[in-house]
Amino acid sequence: MKTDIEIAQAATLKPIVEIAERIGLTFDDLELYGKYKAKIDYQTIEKVKQNKDGKLILVTAINPTPAGEGKSTVTIGLADGLNQIGKNAMIALREPSLGPVMGVKGGAAGGGYAQVLPMEEINLHFTGDMHAITTANNALSAFIDNHIHQGNELNIDTRRVIWKRAVDLNDRALREVVVGLGGPIQGVPRQDGFDITVASEIMAILCLATDLQDLKTRLANIVIGYTYQRKAVTVADLKVEGALTLLLKDALKPNLVQTIEGTPAFVHGGPFANIAHGCNSVLATQTALKLTDYVITEAGFGADLGAEKFLDIKVPHLSKAPDAIVVVATIRALKMHGGLDKTALTEENVDAVIKGFANLKQHIQNMQQYQIPVVVAINEFVTDTQKEFETLEKLCQEMDVNISRASVWADGGKGGRALAQVLVDTIDMQPSNYQRLYQDEQSIEEKCLAIVQKIYHGKQVTFSKKALNQLATFKKEGWDKLPVCMAKTQYSFSDDPSKLGAPQDFEIHIREFVPKLGAGFIVALTGDVMTMPGLPKKPAALNMDVDEKGNTLGLF
Repeated sequence: MKTDIEIAQAATLKPIVEIAERIGLTFDDLELYGKYKAKIDYQTIEKVKQNKDGKLILVTAINPTPAGEGKSTVTIGLADGLNQIGKNAMIALREPSLGPVMGVKGGAAGGGYAQVLPMEEINLHFTGDMHAITTANNALSAFIDNHIHQGNELNIDTRRVIWKRAVDLNDRALREVVVGLGGPIQGVPRQDGFDITVASEIMAILCLATDLQDLKTRLANIVIGYTYQRKAVTVADLKVEGALTLLLKDALKPNLVQTIEGTPAFVHGGPFANIAHGCNSVLATQTALKLTDYVITEAGFGADLGAEKFLDIKVPHLSKAPDAIVVVATIRALKMHGGLDKTALTEENVDAVIKGFANLKQHIQNMQQYQIPVVVAINEFVTDTQKEFETLEKLCQEMDVNISRASVWADGGKGGRALAQVLVDTIDMQPSNYQRLYQDEQSIEEKCLAIVQKIYHGKQVTFSKKALNQLATFKKEGWDKLPVCMAKTQYSFSDDPSKLGAPQDFEIHIREFVPKLGAGFIVALTGDVMTMPGLPKKPAALNMDVDEKGNTLGLF
């Protein structure tokens, strides 16, 4: 059996100009990055704004397990399947981060015969977006420390600088650092730290900005710390928003690539969903809606994280809400949520499927709260049995939810045809009537409680003393009307990653809030979620290499 990278390297790519023609674009609409990658220029984005919106489909999933769910794979295979049944579809995905690529997951561009290409380049340096975001982030850190060194006109309290440096790698040694050592000419010593680039507020800003002016405004609003009088200091106070926008002017443009079957795909932006909002850029999604009849996009991790944030944080910046939501699951993963060990997943176990369905059921019910039609996609594995699927099918039918198997890893678009048809039929029969989970006027405490009770199915929210003090400050500053971005483990509805299935009546403890005024939300840190991950004992990087001809080896 071929690996993902072997399948990707055996595929024949079409020139990106040909892919662009499928969505009505020409050579003049593109900024080429070689033969198979391009960015869409701003004039083209402006030109297509008058076009009618296509249908928007959000792909999400159950809580991830070591058994695998294949959300990106299903997203890609579903778009290929839609094109195979005669629809015009394209994809809007996030860019992979080098942290997980070299950490646990390996490559992150789909799998099998449902991949976006060129897979190696997308997973590594791509068009340089991640580097631009990292550079802008660290440029701001340099401007902050230089301002303090040069006399600190703004009276910044060095103990209350909340802006961190960033690197697009998993590097636990950088979580807490001290900068400015070495004497007066080296700067002012202070405690600092690093986030992974995809957790940087600049990544969130890039993915929510609607144009260059909006990008600049959002960058200006970033809170970098506080004065000795506890007054917030912003990028606008430092007067460097123009320089930061300049560093990001090309990174804001959506990247166009293709699937193995030639389906056009925007791959742009990549905030994590457990520590950020987990969605690709607004600009890519919005532009895709103007270029095709069906846009398939995804949100990170399970629906309790990525989908909730897509619907409550991203959708208000789009011209429309999703017409349908696809919840991806595997029978293997459901059996893990049902209590089975990873070593026991290849044997038929209907009881474990029934028990594990509690996790899927809760995600379905959560998405239905938004008044959007839901379809369940079962990503097939060869170990699945007919009895297990029939049991799952019956459980979904009892909820009046359509379900379809998808064999897209093995069969590409052909394996996604059935799911594509079920999706089209569902959209035609069930109108979407999007309703947000909470309103901006509600307090931050009320928003947190709404998420915990309606999405996680917990009992209540508790706050540390620090968080309570921050809430008082936010209310005083007028920041309490912003949406909440919960930073929580992806493995459980609770803040305890060991609680699989569908735990009930637990408490969520918020230890700290982080104001992200540029992004336009407040991050609530729960559990032990960190904004700089670490590498495992045996990282995926151990399998990676390059041969004498420059061919990538072992990426996935």
